[in-house]
Amino acid sequence: MSGPLDGIRILEFAGIGPGPFCGMMLADQGAEVILIERPVRTRRGAANLDILNRSRKSIVLDLKQPASLEVVRRLARGADGLIEGFRPGVMERLGLGPDVLLAQNPRLVYGRMTGWGQTGPDAHLPGHDINYLALSGVLDALGRAGDKPTPAANLVADFGGGGMMLAFGMLAGILSAKSTGKGQVVDCAMTDGATLLSAMIWTMRSQGRWSGKRGENLLDTGAPCYDTYETSDGRYMAVGSLEPEFYAVFCARMGLSDHPDAQRQLDPAVWPRFKRTLAERFRTKTRDQWVEVFAGADACVTPVLAMDEVMDHPHNAARQPLIEVDGVLQPAPAPRFMGSPPVRPRMPQTRGEDAHAILAAAGFGPAEIAELQKSGALGPMEVVTDAV
Repeated sequence: MSGPLDGIRILEFAGIGPGPFCGMMLADQGAEVILIERPVRTRRGAANLDILNRSRKSIVLDLKQPASLEVVRRLARGADGLIEGFRPGVMERLGLGPDVLLAQNPRLVYGRMTGWGQTGPDAHLPGHDINYLALSGVLDALGRAGDKPTPAANLVADFGGGGMMLAFGMLAGILSAKSTGKGQVVDCAMTDGATLLSAMIWTMRSQGRWSGKRGENLLDTGAPCYDTYETSDGRYMAVGSLEPEFYAVFCARMGLSDHPDAQRQLDPAVWPRFKRTLAERFRTKTRDQWVEVFAGADACVTPVLAMDEVMDHPHNAARQPLIEVDGVLQPAPAPRFMGSPPVRPRMPQTRGEDAHAILAAAGFGPAEIAELQKSGALGPMEVVTDAV
């Protein structure tokens, strides 16, 4: 099986974080993703262990040379989409901006991945996930009461609001181009994406159900029924017993159904006190003992697993959300398509090894390829490893 995106061709300019994540998602589902690498690139860690760059074809081009730029333009003529993550204006200065490439391929979907977007006074500034979260208002909502804002690693802006949002945008654009014959630019800003992901919080705020104070709300560890609790062995259980029917089962299994504070699930006045009660009760058993207590119960209570425990859980053992490829444990492609399962991923190979095949498929003859190689426009990549 070749995946639901079989037949889609994407050019991806090498980058870090959200851009590669978008390319990975598309490649996982069968798209042909051609990774355009630079001759010298600094990497953190071993390149052959970079899960985000799996399942790509690759070519190394020196974009400082006019011949390389012409290669990109010719490749773009046969592409459905392009992904780039440079600062605004960089691709235009190279002569590879959307005006140029859409003029030669009107069906091209031109995906632009940035932190701040293509417009606005901060568009040209650098930043990272934590900065985009801060400006979107999302970071202020993350963390416990009385503590400072705490980012969820780089998952929200980089990957959720960035890479996944761009993958959605690329597919929406490609679907539109197939029906209208017209491609377009996808301006994907991580700040925009992070803000969009907070839609439910904005809903609760408009309904008066979000106080604006960190760690004092229903879904941010303010409520006893939505938090983690330490067990006697120093591990943790996660409680998400929001709905009344699940909350009732939770309280029953905890032996607290008759506790007066348990009867006031949505009353913030008793939350701190009842959380202390629950914390004391959870510390009376080990994590695995609590797993037995809640086994099969409709209570929305689960163990907090360490990464090296994930595949030991029976549900994960059955579903296999992690797979091993070339000895590297990594997330499996998602979501799952029953009619067209994704191709099994392959780890990154030698950069540029697909160059001749890519160029030949784009109509370059042997003499042209040899000249590109001789001039240095097409070449091997020197990888400099950054230990940070």
